[in-house]
Amino acid sequence: TLNHLVGGSNPPRRTCTPPVDKLSPLGLNEVGEILMNIRFATPNDIDFIVRANQEMALETEDKPLDQHTVRAGVSAVFQQKSETRYLIAEVDGNPVGNLMITKEWSDWRNGYFWWIQSVFIQSEYRRKGVYKRLHANVKQLAKDNNACGLRLYVDKNNSIAQKTYESLGMINTHYFLFEDDWS
Repeated sequence: TLNHLVGGSNPPRRTCTPPVDKLSPLGLNEVGEILMNIRFATPNDIDFIVRANQEMALETEDKPLDQHTVRAGVSAVFQQKSETRYLIAEVDGNPVGNLMITKEWSDWRNGYFWWIQSVFIQSEYRRKGVYKRLHANVKQLAKDNNACGLRLYVDKNNSIAQKTYESLGMINTHYFLFEDDWS
């Protein structure tokens, strides 16, 4: 991983260390009537994350995902020395939402952008502040680790998610996303 990079004197060098398994005081919150805990995922959360990914893909893209492939992909995050992490939102000890954090090095900024990916909130917990708490924790962790910003992508037809991200201070950029998908 690229935790410490060699840099010149201009601009100042950033060092980005992986987050520790201790969240800020934002971890336990009261949102409406919901008492919520935000924590890093563990291998015990793999089943939930796999189901969440499958539900999200069906709901947002009408795309069924192969459970074996998704399980292997989620499990790889826990098996490899990777800076990819999942955050879990839980209510009464049960997971109700999650997101994944990945990093992208920016040579223009001499630092990492943290990408928010694979966002899923169970339908009965939507519009109750669950994503807002997950986002606040990611933002604080990213700042604590000298990230240069947060990024995410959203389906162009998902206006509810777009409004949510805008309400949290994110802006629609001038970039388009291109891909060459070999899966």
